[in-house]
Amino acid sequence: MRLWRMQKWSNHPMAAQREVLQHLVTSAQYTEFGKKYGFSRLFNLKAFKKTVPIHEYDDLKPYIERMMNGEENILWNDAIYWFAKSSGTTSDKSKFIPISDESLQDNHFQGMKDILSNYYKNFPASDVLTGKGLVVGGSHQISTINDEIHYGDLSAVLMQNSPFWGQWLRTPELSIALLDEWENKIEKLAQTTAEENVTSIAGVPTWTLLLLKRILEIKQKKTIKEVWPNLELYINGGVSFVPYREQFEKIMGAPINYLEIYNASEGFIAGQICPDDEGMLLFTEHGIFYEFMPVEEYGKPSPQTVGLNEVKTGQNYAPVISTTGGLWRYLIGDTIQFVSLNPYKIKVSGRLKHYMNAFGEEVIVDNADKAIAIAAEKTNAVVNDYTAAPVFFCDGSNGTHEWLVEFEKEPDNITAFIYELDNALKDINSDYEAKRHKDIALRLPILHAMPRGAFNEWLRSKGKLGGQHKVPRLSNERNILEEIILLKNFRAV
Repeated sequence: MRLWRMQKWSNHPMAAQREVLQHLVTSAQYTEFGKKYGFSRLFNLKAFKKTVPIHEYDDLKPYIERMMNGEENILWNDAIYWFAKSSGTTSDKSKFIPISDESLQDNHFQGMKDILSNYYKNFPASDVLTGKGLVVGGSHQISTINDEIHYGDLSAVLMQNSPFWGQWLRTPELSIALLDEWENKIEKLAQTTAEENVTSIAGVPTWTLLLLKRILEIKQKKTIKEVWPNLELYINGGVSFVPYREQFEKIMGAPINYLEIYNASEGFIAGQICPDDEGMLLFTEHGIFYEFMPVEEYGKPSPQTVGLNEVKTGQNYAPVISTTGGLWRYLIGDTIQFVSLNPYKIKVSGRLKHYMNAFGEEVIVDNADKAIAIAAEKTNAVVNDYTAAPVFFCDGSNGTHEWLVEFEKEPDNITAFIYELDNALKDINSDYEAKRHKDIALRLPILHAMPRGAFNEWLRSKGKLGGQHKVPRLSNERNILEEIILLKNFRAV
């Protein structure tokens, strides 16, 4: 039944989206927000876009703070008792994304059910649900504002609200899964899950790798398949899997399936239908209405958006969403590209504010991930993490990019790694290639080989070690890069 319904909305995404928008506006017409913008008089998309402005978090923050104080019927017509705490690593401020019961059931949980339904369609003999699913999630705590209002990382909110049978299928137990102190949590996760029959893993690649390495130490094994012979699926999200693929394949010791999902605090947006499929299927029926802002529009007084019928492959868009959690024309902050228009499949290409364009080179995270992976492959290196920022013009010197790279396995020749990284970026990005021509605007990149743990130490200094927190891959400013450099000694090349 569910597969039939999925096929229906994936084959008729426009109709599905019209129904979603109608449901959203009708449901919220008597909320404070709905009355302010006259939802009862909005009968089509044109009127909706003309009347309701695009919002970023600070625009909705006053409404959300009132909801966290227990006020109802503000942004959504149901009481909101849960908020997903989301904080960008460029800021110490936290965002609290409202999650209604409808968004939990019909978006977040339904999205994962659809992923698993398709997995069983592709692998009907799968035993993935006969064992335990290891969830490498975040932390959870009760709000001090109101005892009835709870917040935590998205993964923690989902675990806390999962049905009772979900507890049987997951490991570790909830008390360990929701621990706040990350280093202690990794140790307890390793100790308690090493003896389980784990058939699937879900989590951010960086922290999952750390956990798997600790489990190998405890069990004194060389590969994870020796520990969990029935492991068959790893579900990842939050960052690009491209730089981590080689490490996972090596540590597993035998082939498993990999699926990427795009389940943000704001909603479950997309997921891979088949392992290794290019792009993730956009979920058009799951309580989210989508618009897409060309990135060139960001920052304009009246930025324009396009609908699914107008998007093109290969272009960068910033998703603007309206949801059953009470987000209205909300700019998530991610950037995506469409890789297919029939059906609509996307990939996450970066963040609106995470890029390098100090010299017109327009390097985005997707470019950097691919270039790092190519350089690592050609120099027999394995990269744990990286970040980069521009070096601006100064007297007698043109600009460049400065890279901090933490290697799991250092390249055979680190100078060769820089040249391969530079050449890969030239091949991937024509704007970068033009700026590098004869070193006119950009000279050869600078690279610092960072000691292991440097990035984690920076995250710890920000109180953001663990969960879905990560170091921004790229920045057009130098503050993050310089903070990390000050924390650790390194070798410059």
